[in-house]
Amino acid sequence: MRSPFWLVPMTLLAGCTVGPDYRGTVSAGAAPPPAAFARADRDAAPRAPAAAAWWTALGDPVLDELERRALAGSPSVAIAQARLNQARASLGLERANSLPKANASAVYVHARVPGVDLGSSNQNGGTGGGGGTGEDQESLNFYNVGFDASWEIDLFGGQRRNLEAARASLGAAEANLADARVSLAAEVAQAYVALRDRQHRLALARESAEKQRAIYDLTAERRDRGAASTLDVERQRGQVEQSNAAVLPLGADYDAYRNALATLTGEVPGALDDLLAAPAAVPLPPAEVAVGDPAALLQRRPDVRAAERKLAASTAKIGVAKAAAFPRLSFLGLIGLGGTSIGDVVDPDKLAAVAVPQLSWNFLDFGRNAARVGQAEGARDEAAAQYRSAVLVALRDAEDALSRYGARRQAVVTAARSKASADTSATLVRQRFDAGTATRIELLDAERQRIAADQALIQAKAQMTTDFIALEKALGLGWE
Repeated sequence: MRSPFWLVPMTLLAGCTVGPDYRGTVSAGAAPPPAAFARADRDAAPRAPAAAAWWTALGDPVLDELERRALAGSPSVAIAQARLNQARASLGLERANSLPKANASAVYVHARVPGVDLGSSNQNGGTGGGGGTGEDQESLNFYNVGFDASWEIDLFGGQRRNLEAARASLGAAEANLADARVSLAAEVAQAYVALRDRQHRLALARESAEKQRAIYDLTAERRDRGAASTLDVERQRGQVEQSNAAVLPLGADYDAYRNALATLTGEVPGALDDLLAAPAAVPLPPAEVAVGDPAALLQRRPDVRAAERKLAASTAKIGVAKAAAFPRLSFLGLIGLGGTSIGDVVDPDKLAAVAVPQLSWNFLDFGRNAARVGQAEGARDEAAAQYRSAVLVALRDAEDALSRYGARRQAVVTAARSKASADTSATLVRQRFDAGTATRIELLDAERQRIAADQALIQAKAQMTTDFIALEKALGLGWE
């Protein structure tokens, strides 16, 4: 069988691919990143940070265990992993769509129509239904075993563009999984630091409330002896109520962070109470933090990589839309064995074969495909803008986090000085009390001020570590 002459040039066109080729993010119009971070201080090293388990630098084994459980059991990571599996399956489907489609079939037909001659083979009582009666002569048996295959030639690269888009979408799903791990690791660490902060400040608040109660009792005794006024007593009563009120929100926060850590690790609230019950200090960041450079940040942050892959996918889909405007060439092949006898399905002489090329072209669609191309181009422009936004947000996050972390380190130094001053004052008042030149109320008040300074220092340390965690998240760490 000779092929029609028009199949030759159509087959040669199979290597053509329409639509724009993706050439990276240059076409997105994002400004090049600066050479270095503007807010980096002397404690921020320019060397590249490790993208893996940054939380181990805090030196807290309980936090390490919580991170391990969270990354293994958190529903948010499981959701991102499921979406990644869907993207992999979609890529496999697009690969399969570019290959021929084949089907096998087996058919048995028994036809009985009164008054209609179904074939000369039945007139002599023959092969159709067995002979004898008129009813038998009006019936027919037909057997067939066949195989058919179809294949659409990718003349203008529409399927290749579909495959390109699926690969890019898979890359975006992988980056989204990494981003989920980054966010989860930071959220677990921040909740753990907040829990240790509340745990310590709750104990100190209870101690301060006890001392304030003792001051109130002593003031009441002095009033009874005529050495203090009722006004002094009422003032101290107000201080007691304020001290008791300060305990309540700290206790509620402590319970809330325990529940948060349980759910972040995929457990029910209360499941981690035994692990978290023992008091431990607020973990502190290392003396030096590696931040690298902005260009490396953009390559490392999963949300930026996801935006770049989405841009690549949307660019490829323009080619899919443009290819739909051109002719489509497909081939259909049929091979079958059959006849009116069951033995015909194995008889080579009964072999029938058909090869059918088909060319279709919806050239008169009144602008429908042009509109689809316009939609695809608009989606590409949107993805480019989202990529530019992701780049700017990443750079801003890093600069803000560096600025906050540097300022928080100075705040810890100031709080430590205040704590040292309060400790010295408490020591001096203790010496005066032992010498009989200070009252117990003065001693208790000095101890209460020391506790308040201790609380402020613990809170400043927790905020510094929280800002360190935010910096690690802004740098896109914790996903490998």
